[in-house]
Amino acid sequence: MNVHRGEIVLVPVRFSSGQGQKVRPVLVVQSDHNNVRLADTIVAIITSNIRRANVEQTQILIDVAAPDGRQSERLHTILQADVQRKIGSLSAAAMQQIDACLKVSLGII
Repeated sequence: MNVHRGEIVLVPVRFSSGQGQKVRPVLVVQSDHNNVRLADTIVAIITSNIRRANVEQTQILIDVAAPDGRQSERLHTILQADVQRKIGSLSAAAMQQIDACLKVSLGII
């Protein structure tokens, strides 16, 4: 499936222990240019666990009552072919917040 930056899609994600996996929602954070030319994409896991959302600059809390929906967590590289379906997308404003979190996480600022 062809994915686009800012889309929320469902994919099987391996547990950090390496034992097993679970279908999870993820946010596509890789550029559309690379999504077209590569078979894989970089995604941020979405979780309902908010205990670190106000503590770490690498976390962003997006109110589930708001149109943008949920919270992002860890980065993963996945095969685009593993995407089961698209379930939504984030607004440009929410993606700007995601970009700020990514810069902190990657030491870009």
